[in-house]
Amino acid sequence: MSVFSRLYSGTGAFDVVGRRKAWYVTFGVLVLISVLSIAIRGFNLGIDFTGGSQIQLPAAGVNGTITTEQVEQVYRSAVGEDPATVQSAGVGDSATIIIRSEALEPAQLAALKDGLNAQLQPVGGEQVISDSAVSGTWGGEITRQALIALGVFLVLVTLFLALYFERSMAIAALVALVHDVVVTAGIYSLVGFEVTPSTVIGLLTILGFSLYDTVVVFDKVKENTRGLLQLTRRTYGEQANLAVNQTLMRSINTSLIAVLPVIGLMVVGVGLLGVGTLADLALVQLVGIIAGALSSLLLATPLLVDLKMRDPRFRKQAERVMARRARAAATRSGEAPESAQSSDLDTTDDEAVARELRRERALAAAASSPRRAQPQPGRPQGKRRRR
Repeated sequence: MSVFSRLYSGTGAFDVVGRRKAWYVTFGVLVLISVLSIAIRGFNLGIDFTGGSQIQLPAAGVNGTITTEQVEQVYRSAVGEDPATVQSAGVGDSATIIIRSEALEPAQLAALKDGLNAQLQPVGGEQVISDSAVSGTWGGEITRQALIALGVFLVLVTLFLALYFERSMAIAALVALVHDVVVTAGIYSLVGFEVTPSTVIGLLTILGFSLYDTVVVFDKVKENTRGLLQLTRRTYGEQANLAVNQTLMRSINTSLIAVLPVIGLMVVGVGLLGVGTLADLALVQLVGIIAGALSSLLLATPLLVDLKMRDPRFRKQAERVMARRARAAATRSGEAPESAQSSDLDTTDDEAVARELRRERALAAAASSPRRAQPQPGRPQGKRRRR
């Protein structure tokens, strides 16, 4: 069977939970590298966090369209250093060029505006070249509000998962959520992407996507493991692995559908409109969506299995499953042990195995079908018989 056939069938052909130690090492290394990069390299903070100057001028010049390379050259000759960023925004007659740099002295600012007007000659003269001071306190306020929102979000999510699912699922989901935030921030630190308020906002938006993917998988795990303690066909880990396989194709499709608009946002925002804010927003979402999809499938569910297997009831159920399989293997080889006669399920009896299969299907059907309302006592049911 091909890989695509196994993906679409969702029959449990991919042993995700069984390789959880490899996933733990992989994600652990990613988190460690991210934390070290954040602690040592730090972030490339934009002027919204550090403060600085912003100069804006029309992209239309007397001698033609003004390019960002020309503006950078004039800035270096007037100030003596490179600007933080030079980007174009808008199209057509409304196209502008925005320069962001460290805080400039009044003399430097005057020399820069004179140089831009003399060498590039924007339509409208020096009057259309505007400047403004950017305070770093605004970016700090955005960050503070974002941290408050993150804290409230985590508290509400924990309560929801603990009430709707169970405590083990809430812990596993939160670990995956923290992983997504740390890895996304670490990639920004490693690559040196500029951190702007749009980056902080985009970081908050990926939390919902990551949580959604995890909830979809956990809901299937809950359905597959309903009444598991009374069954001896599969262990909790095997049922959880089956749930991952059953939702694998859905998770891949959801991630692709979510990534495509983000890529379109980057192409349109950067390539066509030249808007750097859209690039910052799309970049953090792209990294977060990929990290969230991987952690939901490869980290959250294996971690949930390890947490559940700390429960003695599930460990005993797994021992019964292994004992039943050992008896079945011995029976097939003609060496049935004496303890087979006192077993919970006689694997030599086809009817006994069929009864357990029917019971498992009934539990799965009960979990997936809506519960019907019970009739109230004293109220007649159905149609009245005509006399």
